[in-house]
Amino acid sequence: MAHLQRRVTSFIRTSRWVAGSIVKHPALLTSLLVAGCMVGIRSLGGLQSSELLAYDQMIRLRPDREEDSRLLVVTITEADIRSQRRWPVSDAVIAQVIAKLQTYQPRTIGLDIYRDVPHPPGESALAKQLQAPNLIAITLLGSVDKDAVPSPEGVPPGRVGISDIVVDLDAVVRRNLLYATVDGKALYSFSLQLALHYLAKERLKFEVTPREAITVGDTIFPALNPDAGGYQTLDDRGYQVMLNYRSAYNVARKVSLTEVLNGQVDPAWVKDKLVLIGTTAPSIKDLFLTPYNLSNEKGPAMPGVIVHAQKVSQILSTIIDGYPLTWFWWQEGEVLWIVAWSCAGGLLGWRFRHPLTLGVVGLIAIGGLFGGCFILFLHHGWIPFVPPAIAFISSSVAAISYRLLHDARHDELTGLPNRALLVQRLQWSLNRSKKKLSHSTEEHPGTAVLLLGLDSFKGLNDSLGHQRADELLVAIARRLKTCLRSHDELARVGGDEFAILLHQVRDKDEVGHLADHLQKQLKQPFNLHGQDIFTTASVGIVWCQANQPYQPEDILRDAHTAMNQVKGSGKDRYQMFMSGMRVQVMTRMQLEIDLRGAINRQEFQLHYQPFIDLETGKIAGFEALLRWQHPQRGFVHPVEFIPLAEETDLIIPIGAWVIEEACRQLKIWQNQFPSSDPLVVSVNLSSKQFAQPADLVSQIEQTLKDTNVDGHCLKLEITESIAMTNVEPTIALLLRLKALNLQLSIDDFGTGYSSLSYLHRFPTDTIKVDRSFVSRMGLESEDVHIVKTIIMLGHNLGMYIVAEGVETAEQLAQLRSLKCEYGQGYFFAKPLPPEAVEALLKSDPQW
Repeated sequence: MAHLQRRVTSFIRTSRWVAGSIVKHPALLTSLLVAGCMVGIRSLGGLQSSELLAYDQMIRLRPDREEDSRLLVVTITEADIRSQRRWPVSDAVIAQVIAKLQTYQPRTIGLDIYRDVPHPPGESALAKQLQAPNLIAITLLGSVDKDAVPSPEGVPPGRVGISDIVVDLDAVVRRNLLYATVDGKALYSFSLQLALHYLAKERLKFEVTPREAITVGDTIFPALNPDAGGYQTLDDRGYQVMLNYRSAYNVARKVSLTEVLNGQVDPAWVKDKLVLIGTTAPSIKDLFLTPYNLSNEKGPAMPGVIVHAQKVSQILSTIIDGYPLTWFWWQEGEVLWIVAWSCAGGLLGWRFRHPLTLGVVGLIAIGGLFGGCFILFLHHGWIPFVPPAIAFISSSVAAISYRLLHDARHDELTGLPNRALLVQRLQWSLNRSKKKLSHSTEEHPGTAVLLLGLDSFKGLNDSLGHQRADELLVAIARRLKTCLRSHDELARVGGDEFAILLHQVRDKDEVGHLADHLQKQLKQPFNLHGQDIFTTASVGIVWCQANQPYQPEDILRDAHTAMNQVKGSGKDRYQMFMSGMRVQVMTRMQLEIDLRGAINRQEFQLHYQPFIDLETGKIAGFEALLRWQHPQRGFVHPVEFIPLAEETDLIIPIGAWVIEEACRQLKIWQNQFPSSDPLVVSVNLSSKQFAQPADLVSQIEQTLKDTNVDGHCLKLEITESIAMTNVEPTIALLLRLKALNLQLSIDDFGTGYSSLSYLHRFPTDTIKVDRSFVSRMGLESEDVHIVKTIIMLGHNLGMYIVAEGVETAEQLAQLRSLKCEYGQGYFFAKPLPPEAVEALLKSDPQW
């Protein structure tokens, strides 16, 4: 009992493993489904006609065998009929032919001509010849569409054979009917009677096993089953075998009726042979379709006497020569054959993605299948070709379709669901929660979505390379999976973003604990090729209560909003979404829309703040500062829109406009207020402009040409941080700009990356002391020393110094005492519109 229980347990485990393997491998699952459909269609006979056509093709491809020397066929041709001037030919002629042949001592004569009624003259002569013990006559059992024909009168039943030729539904002869019983009476086929009489000297045992086989001596002729080979709806009444054709035309030597009558036949051709007499004249219409000629268009049909010769030759070859009969696989083997090829097709469709490769491999596989079936056919085996071929192609198509559907809904790299599938499953989850809520008043668990964005992944991608970065993403996905429950779902929704759908969540604390656990797991190093990689993640969370209406896209949008807020405020933590965040996002979105429109609507203005030559107290130039006058909101501070313009790359067209407008306005003032020291305009460059050196240089060059401004009157300012981001390309770009005779300035000096070791290599003219140092000069002695150091450093490098943020006379006095060349700040003037600048220049102030 215990042993039986162990076997049952083992069987259950194996079954579960097999079922699990099938479910996990969709190509295998689709292949088995296709194979099941194909087996079902085949069992209903749906593929029989196609399989028979394949069988016929292999018959035609098979090499012909040489003529059977045991047989001679006496043919009644069209010429013979014309010579006799009648059909049917008279009994006298038939009697004369038989008598002539008997003189040559044939072993057996088969008369394949109906003689149920007399055809005078010569009735008595024919009756005498029909009494010969070696002569076999024919009878026709008949059918629904064909009347029965009795055997010639006086011929004993032991020398009569039924001439019924079995045809398939397409009227093609493929089978050899050997034996049948009608009303308990045994009936031998014409071909079997001839063969048995021919073999009478051998004294072979003849035995019929009901519904199983016919045995002649040691040779067994197993009866065909209804599902033999490609058949599924075979009429297997009687004892039938597949007809093994010897060749299309030359089954045996042939002589004409006239040649026999005229004595033109070599006696050796007849002596001890099996002779058949029948008509081959097409006008008599005793013709049958065979695999060699499926229709009359493909060649002449085969005369009935030749068909009988084929049958007799097969029986003799099987008994005497041991030539094999057609054999078949058992039904289970054929089913496994179809399943195997169906699985192969599914594997092909799943494995190969390039259409050309798929087509070539598919053709090779189908060719190999046909070749294998044909090789077995040459060894007398009939193995199904069409069902496995269709199963192979169908499984390939099904696997390709499934793969395309899978790829459209899954991430190619990680195999995880993509955003589209996540949205669909999120909708299902929400609908399920809503449905449960509608059927119960109890509080139900909610749904949560976590959007996890990897921090600084772009830097990792650049340093590791795309291949290693992809491996890291796969490892991250694998680790995240281990942290989730079996019914939770992980998806990849962006390049470095993963989303987690949590079902049946009790409260927000549970979600928070999971987010914290995920972040701790991701902080653990990932070992790739012996190198430890560290990463962190920012997580945005949306908690969905079952009693609230939600839309999947809105949930993902809100999760993204929460995640972005984390990334913008320190990263490496999680944040629950709150409704106020949506307002911030909508405000920012509207600001971006307005910002894009502001360029076309010319809502931007430039204000100009003067910088003063501290030696003369006169205005030396102006810094151009961007202002936005919104039609509804009024003045928008640069702090609000400049970062957004940088992020959206709108700063590039805006920056180009600033340079053009500043140069245009500068030229107007230079013409209005000529001086030996022409006015200079200073323009700030963004990091995005600096990242496109070719465009920047060509745009400035074109602007100087269009406005006719001397390059020395245009000063470009870059921050210390921009200059130090990528030093060598920075120096190369500054040299190209310097070649245009521009002035170059480093802005906010001392607040960014330390540039002291590279400062002497930068071809800059000016250093700008940041306002944070200047504004505290009167309060902190340290700041005075910092400013003094910067001024001394600049002078030692041959640069001018501009101090910005000058707001008091004391600061001005200190800067003059430190030999600072230029000052800028509210002490002199705030940023002014062009018309106010014009008034200021007219007043020619001096400080």
